[in-house]
Amino acid sequence: MLKINDINVFYGNIQALKEVSLNIEPGEIVTLIGANGAGKSTLLKTISGLLKPKQGSIVFEGQSIAGKQAQMIVKRGLSHVPEGRRVFSNMTVEENLELGAYLRKDKDGIRKDFERVYDLFPRMYERRKQQAGTLSGGEQQMLAMGRALMAKPKLLLLDEPSMGLAPLLVKTIFKIIEEINQNGTTILLVEQNAHMALSIANRAYVIETGKVVLSGTAEELNSSDQIKMAYLGGH
Repeated sequence: MLKINDINVFYGNIQALKEVSLNIEPGEIVTLIGANGAGKSTLLKTISGLLKPKQGSIVFEGQSIAGKQAQMIVKRGLSHVPEGRRVFSNMTVEENLELGAYLRKDKDGIRKDFERVYDLFPRMYERRKQQAGTLSGGEQQMLAMGRALMAKPKLLLLDEPSMGLAPLLVKTIFKIIEEINQNGTTILLVEQNAHMALSIANRAYVIETGKVVLSGTAEELNSSDQIKMAYLGGH
């Protein structure tokens, strides 16, 4: 579904990604693990068109998307939930969700997806007339995910969905991620909580200082001593 080959990405003179390659099959949950500043968010931004690679290729469903405009990439079926949620705080929950569907014309489909989002996130239904800025961090995360789903993505990029959330909410968010995947959406997940990420992923890539240094099934990485020491607190 997504094939990335040897991409190099720079911020000015600083190289943020160094010959990164990865691939994602339809229906998978693939997770990127790495320390802060390793290049995980940069990779998601490059896939979704917010950054342009200097070299290398990004092919989504057989078509090159490297350097294409972000809205064209959304139209193709790829949505990005950025780190830090980025909801429109002075708009209501409902208006935020409507914005997620702004490229769509299928009114019936949009209505169905509203129902689907409210099924996944019942709290969003309760808060639908409330300004997004008044929601808790966890609710804003749910809204950001719901808004991305309103674009009807085939592939969903999630950047740090558990960041700053209480442990109980983290469990809820991860359950919902699994449910979104079971409903047919492929997921690329960037997550500091390596333990949780590996518990729901099929495969994982480890990024260190802009390079992919390790990849394998989630089980393989879960039982790797190297990963345990670096990212799983040595357990």
